[in-house]
Amino acid sequence: MPSTAQIAATVAEYVSLLGKGTGKEIGALYDESATLEDPVGGEVRTGRADITTFYSALDNVTTAAELITCRVSGNSAAFHMRVVTTLPDRIVTIEPIDVMTFNNEGLITSMRAYWGPADVITTQGE
Repeated sequence: MPSTAQIAATVAEYVSLLGKGTGKEIGALYDESATLEDPVGGEVRTGRADITTFYSALDNVTTAAELITCRVSGNSAAFHMRVVTTLPDRIVTIEPIDVMTFNNEGLITSMRAYWGPADVITTQGE
């Protein structure tokens, strides 16, 4: 099982890459057979390639992400973060709570993001 420190470091790297990385870099944090459900109740994506494609939507968008809090227990982490996406005409802010599980190598085996339409805040751009 990965250590608490290893899991916390992966979560911090994940959040950092949401703000400045590429879909390929984020996808590399996942196990080859991982699953992603973002948001919970939505489409479940399976496998690193599909997950990388999902995150690649952020490649040409200005995004900032901040880790608010993280709790690690066993091979899992639950964390609250803020993601701010700046589009040409608006700014979109969301604060999901994500739950991840990890394999022995410290790669993400599953990610479920808890948020819904009521959690999305949209403001006018500059």
